[in-house]
Amino acid sequence: MSISVFKRFEKKYLLTSEQEREFLRRIEGKMQLDEYGLHTICNIYFDTPDFDLIRNSIEKPIYKEKLRLRSYGVPESEDSKVFVELKKKFKGIVYKRRVGLKLREAEAYLYEGIHPEKDTQIMREIDWFIKMNPVEPQVYLAYDRRAFFGVEDNQLRLTLDKNIRGRRIKLRLGDGAVGEQILDEDFTLMEIKLPEYMPVWMANILSELGITPVSFSKYGTYYTDHSDLYMSVIENHLPLLGSSGSVVDLKQARLRKKVSKDKTPR
Repeated sequence: MSISVFKRFEKKYLLTSEQEREFLRRIEGKMQLDEYGLHTICNIYFDTPDFDLIRNSIEKPIYKEKLRLRSYGVPESEDSKVFVELKKKFKGIVYKRRVGLKLREAEAYLYEGIHPEKDTQIMREIDWFIKMNPVEPQVYLAYDRRAFFGVEDNQLRLTLDKNIRGRRIKLRLGDGAVGEQILDEDFTLMEIKLPEYMPVWMANILSELGITPVSFSKYGTYYTDHSDLYMSVIENHLPLLGSSGSVVDLKQARLRKKVSKDKTPR
């Protein structure tokens, strides 16, 4: 979990309980459960007030980015280690940059704008992203994960996520790993993380079990399932939409909002 830079292909699949059991049976001897076993991953997703990052992501552009604060389990204290992660995707390849910080350092940085003492290339990349995208905490997501690695190739990774839940309140990692379910409990989200090509043996197992790739984003699903989030984009701009109040004028409203913000005394 200490790796700072990732570059890989990621394929996602939704498995029924029966498919999951049979898939795990067939990969015995080829994939091994990692040392952490079943563990909970907690995330705070950061976005602009208009949710520009997730709305752009849902449109499936060639290039997209997201910023999140992650912990493995609920942090026990302000000195617990957490990760600030910048995840990018370009033409199907996932690039992830992350910096490990103490919880108090990460929250001071992301919530209050107080820069940590750490100065690395990755830290500067995150700095630039925040400069270009004024973000704030928007959604908490947690899930229970089992992670596997290839016996012959430990760069081959596989994760199984269940009990995916989210919330819009208490947007701090220390507030507990509770939230409303966003995926039916009968399904498991599987992600296969590939350094390059999928092994033939794994492709054969997926084909024989009728397991096909899906497009699924945890944050994207939570966003689209909650109309109050995307309606907030319109409400945020209502004073700037003009007399007609037409949503068609949203682009111009954003421009007027930017101009107004730039003229605000600091």
